[in-house]
Amino acid sequence: MLFSKSSDRAQTLRQAASAVLAFALLTASSHIALPVGPVPMTMQTLAVTLVGVWLGARAGALVVALWVAAGFSGLPLFAMGNGGLAAMMGPTAGFLYSFPLVAAAAAYLAGKGGLVRVFAAMLAANLLCLVIGSAWLMMSMEPARAIAVGAMPFVPGAFLKSCLGALIVKAAELHAGK
Repeated sequence: MLFSKSSDRAQTLRQAASAVLAFALLTASSHIALPVGPVPMTMQTLAVTLVGVWLGARAGALVVALWVAAGFSGLPLFAMGNGGLAAMMGPTAGFLYSFPLVAAAAAYLAGKGGLVRVFAAMLAANLLCLVIGSAWLMMSMEPARAIAVGAMPFVPGAFLKSCLGALIVKAAELHAGK
C-alpha cells in the first residue's frame, strides 16, 4: 500500500510538472511573433498541437484553456504581449478561443500513430484553428478579406509547424524509448 501511494504522488508530481512546462511553452511560443497584419505569425499553434499530443486530449485541452483564460484575465501571455479584454474581443480572439479544441483535436487524431499520422493530425488541427479564427474575423470584415488576412498567409506555416511538431513528437518518443 505504501508503494502505491508513493507511486501515485510521483505520477501527480509528473503531471503537474508537465502542465507547468506546457503553460511555459505556450507562453514562450506566443512571444515568437511577427506582426503581418491584424493577426501576427507566431509559434502558438505549434505549441498548442504539441501540448495536445503530449498531454492527451483532455489534459492538453484543459491546460490550454487555463492558459487562454489566464491571458484573457489580463496577463500578457499572448502574441506581442497582449492579454485582457483587447485579446478577448480583438482580431486574434477567434484563434485564441479555438486553441483548447485544437489541442484536443491534435491529440485525438494523432492517437498512437506514426510520423505521417501525427503530421496529418497536427495539420488538420492547425487548419481547424485557421477556419475558426477566420470565421471570427468575418464578424468584423468581409469574408474574402477575413480569409485573405486570417487564413491564407498562415497555411504554409501550418504545414511547416506540423512537420516540425511531428518530428519533435517522434524524437521525444525515441528518446523516451517508446
